[in-house]
Amino acid sequence: MNRRLMLRFENLVQLRGAWQQLRALSCRKACGAPWKPVQAQPVCSVLLHPQLWQKDTLGSVALAQCRHLATKEDRKKKKKMPVLRGEVEIRQKMTIEELARAMGKDTEHIYEALLYTDVDLDSLEPDSVLYEDRIKMIVQKSGMKYKSAKLKEDKERKNTDAVKRQVGNYPAVLTPRPPVVTILGHVDHGKTTLLDSLRKTQVASMEAGGITQHIGAFLVHMPSGEKITFLDTPGHAAFSAMRARGTNVTDIVILVVAAEDGVMQQTIESIQHAKNAGVPLILAINKCDKPEADPERVKKELLAHDVVCEEFGGDVQAVNISALKGENLLVLAEATVALAEMLELKADATGLVEGTVIESRKDRGKGPLTTAIIQRGTLRKGSVLVAGKTWAKVRFMFDENGKAVDAASPGIPVEIMGWKEVPSAGDEILEVESEQRAREVVDWRIYAEQQEKMKQDAEVIEARQKEHRMEYEQKQQKLAHLTWRQRKAVLYKANKHLLFQRPTEKREMDEMTLSIIVKGDVDGSVEAILNILDSYDCEDECKLDIVHFGMGDISENDISLAESFNGVIYGFSVKANESVKKLADKKGIKIKLHNIIYKLVDDLKEELTSRLPPAVVETTVGEASVLDTFSVTVGKNKIPVAGCRVQKGLLDRRMKFKLIRSGDVIWKGSLSSLKHHKDDVQVIKMGMDCGLSLDNNLEFSIGDEIVCYEEKEVQQTTSWNPGF
Repeated sequence: MNRRLMLRFENLVQLRGAWQQLRALSCRKACGAPWKPVQAQPVCSVLLHPQLWQKDTLGSVALAQCRHLATKEDRKKKKKMPVLRGEVEIRQKMTIEELARAMGKDTEHIYEALLYTDVDLDSLEPDSVLYEDRIKMIVQKSGMKYKSAKLKEDKERKNTDAVKRQVGNYPAVLTPRPPVVTILGHVDHGKTTLLDSLRKTQVASMEAGGITQHIGAFLVHMPSGEKITFLDTPGHAAFSAMRARGTNVTDIVILVVAAEDGVMQQTIESIQHAKNAGVPLILAINKCDKPEADPERVKKELLAHDVVCEEFGGDVQAVNISALKGENLLVLAEATVALAEMLELKADATGLVEGTVIESRKDRGKGPLTTAIIQRGTLRKGSVLVAGKTWAKVRFMFDENGKAVDAASPGIPVEIMGWKEVPSAGDEILEVESEQRAREVVDWRIYAEQQEKMKQDAEVIEARQKEHRMEYEQKQQKLAHLTWRQRKAVLYKANKHLLFQRPTEKREMDEMTLSIIVKGDVDGSVEAILNILDSYDCEDECKLDIVHFGMGDISENDISLAESFNGVIYGFSVKANESVKKLADKKGIKIKLHNIIYKLVDDLKEELTSRLPPAVVETTVGEASVLDTFSVTVGKNKIPVAGCRVQKGLLDRRMKFKLIRSGDVIWKGSLSSLKHHKDDVQVIKMGMDCGLSLDNNLEFSIGDEIVCYEEKEVQQTTSWNPGF
């Protein structure tokens, strides 16, 4: 018994020791003193002094221990220690990611700090720019201090771009050059056939569908020894930008008009391009060998567009030709040479080269290639060129027949090999002194483009933030009379339904959006397709989203990108190998390859149409007029009944009905009853009387019209009209 009692006392002593430690720890937190373990009382002293068990005594021991540990000197030291708070270096403009990194937080912390402010969180991304007032607010909300970073004054970067040489008045260095002639006109009026006949090759038969798809530049040697450089621009409406680019380097325009068709839409556009470029015209009236040809009508139609032929007192030469049979082509060439002599076309064949990119493409074996017209200087192998945001050290040059050449003088078209990247068609080509200088020029152009983009982005962001701030202030004014708790509750109730609608809205958005990837054989073709897509104006029907475009064959990267966006890949004059096709089939990605622009656009319109929801069309089955009204009692309810006569068609109880009063539809639904005399019937034919009641007991008026109709779902078609 005594031993059992001793064990109980030992347990109590251990419990008392633990309690003392806890009291000492709480005192340490209260006064800031370092913690030391409290010496436990021996068991014998507890047994000999039972008064130590009392609460007051235990508490006084613990407090005494706390006082012993937390001396006045310690407390003074604690008071002198500064309260350290985080300091964040901020700049005037920081992205969300940069601010989070500076604060040692994640981006979610920044988003949380911007809750219940006038910032539109949905429009923010980790790389979105925050302005100084927002940055300060976020830092303060996070319990931190901010200090402005010492800004290094960036010196304005020196403009190191390459520019054209100044035109000097040195007639001695100027030498005659071949004229650059562009053949313009409406689609299928015979431009390619004319050019083919002039240079004696079979380009027209190689073109898909007999229609030129991209610009080609060729040098034609005339029997008299003169040379003429021809640009063959597409006649299709979609390629107006390419035709406009062609006229920028052109000296003479040959306007081809079919004698049986006359002036067409692209004919007028071609005239406008020539006028804008200030280039003289020669009129070639083609297909004069056909019985229905009427050259005089063509000349008279052109008078309305300020194209006056010489026989009408103007300065435009007109030549009647047949490109297919080769009739009068020499006369046309002589007219071109004569006009070129009048223009006295000369150029400086010395010094640094200047030119224009007519077309660019990627070749699997040769890499990036460009077709260019040299306008100044003489291009040779080893020359260093800059065009757009890329450069080249010329490795090889080829003429229009693929034959290697060593030099190209002004007015001569040449294909250039050696580019680091593919430049854009229409870019200006400038020769520089060295590769280092070329890199310097490209770096500057990239930097200048980035600066311009940043400036534009800042303007857009500022406008959006201003718009959102105004909306936010208007909402706050409406809630100004409420407390902050009430405002929070109102905002939550107003936005609660959006949480449940978002998945549905996203699904509907995916169904009503067509994401496409465009790949083309050359830069000009891709540009032309994008110009077509720019005319898309049916965003309310189905959104068209171009997620990527480029040159070259379809690749596995294109498949992965299309899978991410649930998109369709459109290829123009490109290929997809078997492995890519199998991967596309496995992932359910559509690849649509075309060689003719008409078919590509038609295919795109069909795909847009397939994304549209079906439209509900009402078809009238019968019409009846209300001649009298009365009511019948069913149980305790009075049901309004209309006495009607069928005026047209028939009334079928299984169909839908609508009630029209004074030209307005006031009800749509089903009939609750349809009777002929006292019999329930399903159908009432024309000329018969009947009584009917509606499913919502609506009151009738004499003269109302009852229309029986059926609804059918009809597939909508896109209303987009690309212009052809």
